[in-house]
Amino acid sequence: MFNQSLRSISRCLLVASMASLGVANLKAQSAPNVATPPAAVNFPRYDIFLGYSYFNAHAQLQPFNIPYDSITVGGIASGALFFTRHLGVEVSFVDHNGTKNNGSDNDGFNSAMAGLIYRFPVGNFTPFVHALGGEGRIVGPNNDSPALFEHEPATWGATMAAGGGLDYNTPLWGHRISFRLIQADFRYAHADFGTPYAGGVPVYGPPFLGGNTDLKGIDLSAGIVLHPGEKRWAEPVTYACSVTAPTGTIYPGDVVTISGTPSGLNPKRTTNYTWAAEGIPVSGTSNVVSVDTKSLAPGNYTVHGHVAQGAKPLEIADCTAQFTVSPFAPPTVSCSANPSTVNPGDPSTITATGVSPQNRPLTYSYSTTAGTISGNTSTAQLSTSGAAAGATITVSCDVVDDKGQTASSTATVMVAAPPPPPQVTASSLCTIAFDRDVRRPTRVDNEAKACLDDIALSAQRDSQAKLAVVGSAAADEKMADHKAAERAVNEKAYLVTEKGVDASRITVYTAAAGTKSAATTIIPAGATFDTTGLTPVDETAVKVQPRTPLGAPRHHHKTAATN
Repeated sequence: MFNQSLRSISRCLLVASMASLGVANLKAQSAPNVATPPAAVNFPRYDIFLGYSYFNAHAQLQPFNIPYDSITVGGIASGALFFTRHLGVEVSFVDHNGTKNNGSDNDGFNSAMAGLIYRFPVGNFTPFVHALGGEGRIVGPNNDSPALFEHEPATWGATMAAGGGLDYNTPLWGHRISFRLIQADFRYAHADFGTPYAGGVPVYGPPFLGGNTDLKGIDLSAGIVLHPGEKRWAEPVTYACSVTAPTGTIYPGDVVTISGTPSGLNPKRTTNYTWAAEGIPVSGTSNVVSVDTKSLAPGNYTVHGHVAQGAKPLEIADCTAQFTVSPFAPPTVSCSANPSTVNPGDPSTITATGVSPQNRPLTYSYSTTAGTISGNTSTAQLSTSGAAAGATITVSCDVVDDKGQTASSTATVMVAAPPPPPQVTASSLCTIAFDRDVRRPTRVDNEAKACLDDIALSAQRDSQAKLAVVGSAAADEKMADHKAAERAVNEKAYLVTEKGVDASRITVYTAAAGTKSAATTIIPAGATFDTTGLTPVDETAVKVQPRTPLGAPRHHHKTAATN
């Protein structure tokens, strides 16, 4: 009976769907080609599924623990009515006929259920899930051996199903036919076949065995899906905001552009845009608005955009855009001097190189620890007049931008000290030889006049200079030390008496054995005379010998003086 009803319902649904398809095709052929607005998408309003079903379930008849199998095939028909493009209600009919399995009859199962279905189309495919509940007609256990148990009458019981599937959408008949590639459901049904006992004793025999069962299994289906009618489902309006700035970092004074990108709008309806923000003067009536950050302090800011094509929730949308105003980076400056070393009173050019990361205008100023400096651009002139020789002058180069941020650097200028006076040293003058007059080997003779005149002239030119006269003797001379002292003393006597040299300016020494001579060294003020190896002469112990008048006739025994 149930099978016949299910087949009748299926035939009616099929006829109705084909008729709807025909009417829809006629309308499609006669209606003009009107573009679908972006805010609406055509989706089936209701579906009719006709297919083949395979049910594999196992249970036991309790309390006898008798195996109860339902490995059956049959037909399935369902209809779904959608309230939105995704959500709808579904009614499902299943007819599974029992088949032979290893010589035993499998037990049939029929059901009628209703519930919710949710679809989410993706391109040409439409996955879906559903959950159903209702009544199931379970055919009781049947075995051909009466000794075991008798045939149980069919019984209605609660049943549930949950699962999903995948439809492939085709262009057939104006996209009104799809193929259900797979539908997989978990089915559960409970049946009570009556009281299995009589007088406390199990009844084995007619009219039935009794008991109950919980049937659980997987139902696999496939078939064709018909879409007799379509509906234009409205898409919700969405809104996205983005921030555009001249550079990657936003500084006060930059103009920030905030753009709103709506989707799902109906071009046939009026669209209203509004903007709002906290602490920012922003307003606009389009999807693009500009924000002047000139008066904004550094920090984070948020702008809210709103788009509306009506008052319904799906017709309005909001977006939020955030941006950060960064503080201006302070300037930097480097300072140099050219030349860096000058003579006292000479100038030096000071160069300051200031840089503002955001190209803010810069003002220059300078200061110095000595001398004077002038200039208020990137170069200035340092005058070292009045600065002490040898001093190091420190020049400070300062910059400030129009936001009051400053930077400073320094350069040094060395004022050169005057060169030190040349070092004063003692120098040797001419030497007098005493090796020609054998009889008077220590007396100053006429030959020494030229040398002694030069010595006297040098002493006159430098009145502060001293003279050191060093007498020497040959190693083989008798009383060599005495003769060396006499030679030095006799030369001094000549310079004092003949040339007027102050005796206090002349010091006499003797040297180790050498030649018969007297050497003279002039010692300017500040110079030193090395007396290493020399012995000062005790002039009181040396008698000045009469000298041979210079220019007098010579004897054949005479002394000779050499320069």
